[in-house]
Amino acid sequence: LETGIKMTESYDCTECKESLFGLKYILKETNPYCVKCYDDLFSNNCEVCQKVIGCTSKDLSYKGRHWHSECFLCIKCSQSLVDRPFATKDELLMCVECYSSEYSSKCHSCLKTIMPGSKKMEHKGNSWHKNCFTCNRCQQPIGTRSFIQKDANNYCMPCYEKQFALQCVTCKKPITTVGVNYHDQPWHKECFVCIGCKQQLAGQHGCRCICYLNDAGTGRETDNWVGLKLAKTLASGFGPRVWFSD
Repeated sequence: LETGIKMTESYDCTECKESLFGLKYILKETNPYCVKCYDDLFSNNCEVCQKVIGCTSKDLSYKGRHWHSECFLCIKCSQSLVDRPFATKDELLMCVECYSSEYSSKCHSCLKTIMPGSKKMEHKGNSWHKNCFTCNRCQQPIGTRSFIQKDANNYCMPCYEKQFALQCVTCKKPITTVGVNYHDQPWHKECFVCIGCKQQLAGQHGCRCICYLNDAGTGRETDNWVGLKLAKTLASGFGPRVWFSD
């Protein structure tokens, strides 16, 4: 798009054919137009005032919509948004401050507004600043790592296992999934097996041999039907990782 003044040769408007001699004109794809014809054919209408944004005015555009610079205002406080960050709600323009006051989430930790465009973490209807979403034990940001919520506090997996997770009687590793409790001792489901045939006993009615459960290290032999009757499955209370017993 070019504008210019032609003083020395004949130059007619492509649309109305009027002479452009001594007049301001606009070139579009090498074709000259007088200002009126150009505005009628190519200029956009302002979203606010619905008037033509003439070729001599600044045309501000966003997602296919257009505004005069003097009409590009926050719908709440009427401050100009020219050269300022802004947000939209239901296609209405708002400055960041007004948008945050009206619609932005508040951080569950510091209670400050989470500004539009900033990273946030969400869980069970609550929101946090990325750096406020920390482990209650080590105080390090959790980010996208796995975590467990206990008593309204968040814990990264290593801290949760150190502080809360039960240790399997057999393998001595933390139990972070569904397990089995027998005689007040915990097992991983896959570790709760018959010592004789290695068949998993959780959820089973028995096996063909006499089952030996390492009861507190005594090696006491117990009938598998009795042992299974006393065994409780530890169910998951939060996703696949938090324990509770009935």
